Amino acid sequence: MNPNSAVKEDIFNLTFFSPDLYELMIRFGVNMLFITIIIRYIYYRKTSNKDYLFTYYAISVISFMICFALKKLDIDTGMGLGLFAIFGIIRYRTDTVRIREMSYLFIAIGLSVINSLSGKQISILEMVFINGIVTLMVLGLEYWWLMKQETVKTILYEKIENIKPENYKLLIEDLKTRTGLKIVKAEVGKIDFLKDTAQVKIYFIPEDQPEAYSSDFTE
Repeated sequence: MNPNSAVKEDIFNLTFFSPDLYELMIRFGVNMLFITIIIRYIYYRKTSNKDYLFTYYAISVISFMICFALKKLDIDTGMGLGLFAIFGIIRYRTDTVRIREMSYLFIAIGLSVINSLSGKQISILEMVFINGIVTLMVLGLEYWWLMKQETVKTILYEKIENIKPENYKLLIEDLKTRTGLKIVKAEVGKIDFLKDTAQVKIYFIPEDQPEAYSSDFTE
């Protein structure tokens, strides 16, 4: 046997087409459909925040493709390392990411992993049902069950006379007038008598408020 011919056979031993391509296309289509519903029509419509749309879609697609490819290799160690690397993305240290955005990131990764790793034991209808349940849960939490959740923000307040306990109602009314927020309660924190200022933590219901009002950092 000619050694050169064996090498050529190994080099060109590639599969041009596999029936698994149809499975890949269907699973990827279902994945993108529900990711789009959750990210574009639930998250974005609720927050109007475009900063994370690219991240959610990019991580969802790459997570799906990596897991689908690793599943075909049938290597347990490689699968474990691949999943560890995917979820390790959450450990990246850049700007501070709020828990809400991290939750959507986890949902995008989780659905992509489920849709790509579910084998022939799980039918397409079962996979659609799983995705639908997660989507309905997110929709319900965002628009019904948690619609009246309070948001907390710390502000620097200069009318020092209003922080007295007997002037609490004046404090609330002044904060409502100046911020335009539906403030539920306020708590006085650190007081600086040299500058006549105090840190006040306000609790308000963000009814269609701009995303900037929902930030967790202290101004």
